[in-house]
Amino acid sequence: MPLPAPKDRYTFADCLTWGESERIEIINGEAVMMAPPSRAHQKISGELFRQLANFLEGKKCEVYPAPFAVRLFEKDGDTPDDVDTMVEPDISVVCDHDKLDEYGCKRAPDLVVEILSPSTQRHDRVTKFNLYQRAGVREYWIVSPDERTVQVLLLDEGILHPHEVYSEKDIAKVNVLDGCFLDLSRVFPSE
Repeated sequence: MPLPAPKDRYTFADCLTWGESERIEIINGEAVMMAPPSRAHQKISGELFRQLANFLEGKKCEVYPAPFAVRLFEKDGDTPDDVDTMVEPDISVVCDHDKLDEYGCKRAPDLVVEILSPSTQRHDRVTKFNLYQRAGVREYWIVSPDERTVQVLLLDEGILHPHEVYSEKDIAKVNVLDGCFLDLSRVFPSE
C-alpha cells in the first residue's frame, strides 16, 4: 500500500483506510511513520506479553500487544473523524472493559509499555510520555534493550513520576496489578 496522501490533518478515520501492515500513529493530526521493530525488540515484547498474559488469565484486566489502536483522548459520541491522536503502544493493559471496542482502546490504558529503539527514543521518552501523562495512564514502563533496564513511572495527581528502575536480573513489580511481578532475567536473557 502506498503511503497516505499528504494532508493537513489526519484522523482515526484515515487510519481505518490504511493497510494493516502499515505502522503509522497519528498525534494531534500528524502522521508519524514507525520503522519495523528489531528481532530483539520483538523478543522482549513477546516475553513481557507472555508473563502479563499468564498472570491475567481468568482476571478482569486484559493485555494487548502492538499493533493495538489506543485513542487516548476519544470521548463518548466521537466519530473516527473527530479523533486526531491514535498511538500503538508495544503493550497495553486495560482493566475497564468499557474502554474496549472493535478497534482497540478509547482513553487511557492502565499500563503502557514502550520498548525503545534508536529511531523511537525521543518519541517514547518525550512525545508519548507527555501524551500518556495528559491522558491519565496510571503506569508507564520504558524498556531499554541497550541498557537492559525497565524504568517505571507512576501517575500521581496528574503527573507521571519516576518510581523505580529495574535491571536485567530484577523481579519487577507491576503496580497497577495487585500481586503481579515480572521476571526480567527472562525478558533480558544472557546472550
